[in-house]
Amino acid sequence: MVATLALLGWVAYALIPDDSGAGTPVVTVTGLIGSEKRDFFDNPDVKAELKKQGLEVRADSTGSWTMSEQARSTKGLDFAFPASAAPAREIQRNWQLTDSPLVPFYSPLVVVTHESAAKVLKENQLADVDGKGVWTFRMDKYVAALKSGQKWKDLQGAAEHPELAGPLFVSTTDPETSSSGAMYLALLSYVANGNQVVQDDAGVNAVRDVLATSNGVQGMQKISSDEPFRDFFAGVGTLVFAYESQAAALPLRGKDTGDMVVMYPDTTIQSDHTLVARTEAGRKLADALENDAVLRGLEARFGLRPQADQEAFWNLMKDKKPAFAHDLRNSGFKQATLPSLDNMLKLTAAAKGGSPK
Repeated sequence: MVATLALLGWVAYALIPDDSGAGTPVVTVTGLIGSEKRDFFDNPDVKAELKKQGLEVRADSTGSWTMSEQARSTKGLDFAFPASAAPAREIQRNWQLTDSPLVPFYSPLVVVTHESAAKVLKENQLADVDGKGVWTFRMDKYVAALKSGQKWKDLQGAAEHPELAGPLFVSTTDPETSSSGAMYLALLSYVANGNQVVQDDAGVNAVRDVLATSNGVQGMQKISSDEPFRDFFAGVGTLVFAYESQAAALPLRGKDTGDMVVMYPDTTIQSDHTLVARTEAGRKLADALENDAVLRGLEARFGLRPQADQEAFWNLMKDKKPAFAHDLRNSGFKQATLPSLDNMLKLTAAAKGGSPK
C-alpha cells in the first residue's frame, strides 16, 4: 500500500481520526526511507509515540543513492530520509529547498567479522583491541593489503582456520545504489589518498586502482544494507561493512550474536541520517524525531545514536556483548572528510572500472 500511495501520487498530507479516543487529528506523512530504518518505523512503540505526536508515517524503503531519482519522480511526498548527507543534498536541489535538513540520529560505519578472523587480523597488525574489548580496524594496513593483493592464506595464523580463504577484502553494498557502499568508497579513497579528501580528477586517478581492486573482488553486490548483514549470519562474508546500528540492534533485542566482533575503522566515517522535509508534515516529523525524548530513547533501542542525547546509546550498550565504543568523537578515532557529490560519483565510476566524466 505504501508503494501504491507513492507511485500513484496520492495526496499524503491528510487528517485521519485518532482511534485513541483523545480526538487529536493525526497527520499522515508519506516519504522515502533507507532500508536500514525499516524496522524502526515498523516498530509498534515507535508508531504509538509518533501517533501521540499527531503523526502516522507511511514510508517506502529504497537505497539511499537511488532515493534522489525516486524522490524526483514520485509526487505527493512529504519527506525523504536517506542514510547520509550527500544524497540528501541532491534531493534538496531536486525539490528546490534551501533550508538545512535535520539529522536526528547517526550511526558510525563498522566492520563486522567473526572472532577467528579478528584474532588473525590482530596477529598481523591489521586490527587491535583495547582493554575494554573494543576492536579497531587498521585502515592503512588494509589499504596496503589491497594494493598488494594479499590473501588470507598469506596471513600468519590463518592456516588454523580453513574458513579464512580467498582474497582479503571487506564486503559492501553496491555504491551506485546504497549509502553504506558509497560511504565505504569515500573512506577508502580518503585513506588511500594520504588521509586527504579527493577533490578533483587527479585525486580520483590516484586512488582508482585500489577502489577497482576492492570492488572487483566482491562480485555481485547487494543493493541495500540489510542484505549483506543477513548474509553474514548465514555464513556468507568474512569482513562486512555495516552500520553500527545493525550490529547493536541484535543484543538490544536479546538476539544471539554468536562470535560476531564489531571493529571500528581507526579512520572512520559516520552515517548522518538526514531528513529532507518537503512539507510542513515532513518538518513536523523531523522535529519529533530530534526533540521527542521518548522517540530518542526508541532510536537508541534500535542501535542509533541520537544527536540530541549522546549518552542514550551508550547507556543501553555499555553492558552488552560484543563490545561497542562509547563516544568515537572523544576516543581518538580520526574522521574522514566526505568528497563532494560530483567527486563521489566519479569515485563510484572508478570503482566500477569507468573513467572520470
